[in-house]
This record gives sequence, C-alpha cells and structure tokens, in this order.
Amino acid sequence: MASNEEVISTLNNLIETCRDGQNGFQTAAEGVEVSTLKTLFLGYSQQRARFVGELQDEVRRLGGDPENAGSVAATLHRGWINLKSAVTGKDDDAVVAECERGEDSAVANYRDALSTDLPANIRSVVERQSGEVKQAHDRIRSLEKKSNGAGA
Repeated sequence: MASNEEVISTLNNLIETCRDGQNGFQTAAEGVEVSTLKTLFLGYSQQRARFVGELQDEVRRLGGDPENAGSVAATLHRGWINLKSAVTGKDDDAVVAECERGEDSAVANYRDALSTDLPANIRSVVERQSGEVKQAHDRIRSLEKKSNGAGA
C-alpha cells in the first residue's frame, strides 16, 4: 500500500489535472462558435470542477492539504497551453484539437495515478473519474476526426 503522503501527492496531482481541464474547457467554451461545442465544453468544465471537489475531500480525509494552486503541475498544463491561440483564432477545429491534446494528458495522468497502490475507497473514486475522463477524451477525439475527415 502506498504511504499516506504518496496517496495525497497522487490525488493532488489529479486535482491539478482536473483544474487544468476545468479551466481549459471553460476557455474552449468561450472560444467556439458552434453552440453544441460550447455546451459540451461547459459540461466537461463542470465535470472537472466536480472531480476537483471529490479529490479535495479525499485529501482532507487523509489529513492532507488539497492543492489549490497550479504550481505543482506545470507540465500538466502543457496539454492545454496552445488553447489560447486556437481560441484567439476563432477556429473551432483548432480548439477541438487542443482539447483533445489536453485530454491526452489527463488520460495519462489518471493512468499513472491508477498505477499507484491506492486504498480501495480512493481507487474506486479515481477509477470512476478515469472512466469519465476517457469517455470525454474519446468523444472529443471523434469530433476531431469528423472535422478532419470533412476536410475542414
């Protein structure tokens, strides 16, 4: 079993991942023209906010301090780094592509977290969230493939 500190560190890493996603999807929603994309991205932003709250609760239950700033995971943010330029260009396809890149990072971070020997109650939370992140990733990937296939 991972030490309490390792579990807290793993959860704080996921908090940062979800916060990056929350902010990234919010930015994406503000930057797309298509209303269905706007709604989808806002939904994913709210989902990630919910995940942050759940993970923070688990960190507190372990006696730790939940991560509140973006300092721990500068590398995680790289998945969303080009989103601002895509949004500025008002290019919905580019925004979708950047969201997929951000989700690639999130999927990888959840995979890493699940390689940690987490307590069963925490593992179930992380597995459920990981499944939802993977669904979001796959949905966004299918949107990107459609736009690329349409010659957009």
